[in-house]
Amino acid sequence: MLSPHRFAAFLHRQCHQRGSLHTTPLLQSPRQAPNKAHKWGNYERLSPASLFPTPVRDRPRLAVSSAIPLPSYAAQGFSSEWGPAIPHHTQSDLVSLRASAQLAKKILTMGGQLCKEGVTTNDIDRILHAAILAEGAYPSPLNYMGFPKSICTSINNVIAHGIPDDRPLENGDIINIDVTVYLDGYHGDTSATFYVGQVDDKGRALVECTQEALTKAINICGPNVPLNEIGRVISDHASANGYSVSDELSGHGIGKEFHCLPLIYHHVNDEDDRMTPGMVFTIEPVLSQGSSMGLMWPDEWTIATIDGGRSAQFEHMVAITEDGAEVLTK
Repeated sequence: MLSPHRFAAFLHRQCHQRGSLHTTPLLQSPRQAPNKAHKWGNYERLSPASLFPTPVRDRPRLAVSSAIPLPSYAAQGFSSEWGPAIPHHTQSDLVSLRASAQLAKKILTMGGQLCKEGVTTNDIDRILHAAILAEGAYPSPLNYMGFPKSICTSINNVIAHGIPDDRPLENGDIINIDVTVYLDGYHGDTSATFYVGQVDDKGRALVECTQEALTKAINICGPNVPLNEIGRVISDHASANGYSVSDELSGHGIGKEFHCLPLIYHHVNDEDDRMTPGMVFTIEPVLSQGSSMGLMWPDEWTIATIDGGRSAQFEHMVAITEDGAEVLTK
């Protein structure tokens, strides 16, 4: 899961990040798109269902057993507590981080298998919620700054933070499922974009390029590598294939906190920190067919592309080691 937009905006202000998110009036209901043919392919553009949705903090939530340990923010709906420095993890920490990362991978794989025509994103959320609890873990997004669901589901032109609802998946959709779990005091975070039925060639090309960009970024990670190399590599690959990269959302450090330093920018940037052994962070590029500018829906969570182009995302957790990098969610 990427940081919620209010949280990301705060981070961007702290780091002098350019750009801002945008709000939009109601354009149409999600089911009022009879013409699915666009210059970027054949797909349904989603838009908000209501100008005045029920506030997320007031929406019903799936129950969590009192036996499941909660992260510090979960009871009151706060955000992570950010320290002033980048955490460096011990070998003992890494054992626990591997376990949480592998559980996140397992749950994400399960989610991908559910991405079939007619299945709703609420169905997926409910099934994955139960699967996470069955492992003795907590679904990290649940009540993070009031988020009402256990996963994020972002379809077609939705960039990030899509809230599961009763919209059935349709043939030709692409959907990103973002899973984070809290297991034994550590968070594991991963996401992927899946196909629903027969996706057109332009949609498949976008998804494949996004996955390639993540792989290329991971391949350059290691001790003393500048963090800004991640953004350069991703941007080079995206632009070479005709796609834009979101500069409004970022990867992040992760461990005992859901989000922490360092911020990982996926666009060209001048951040001067370098990777050092013990760092653990997510790389989660968002590539778009047209503009990567984000447009925020009235639910104050969902972020869609401003021009309706499709967006894809993949995410892995990476630990920097003495001689390279380990992908914890692989």
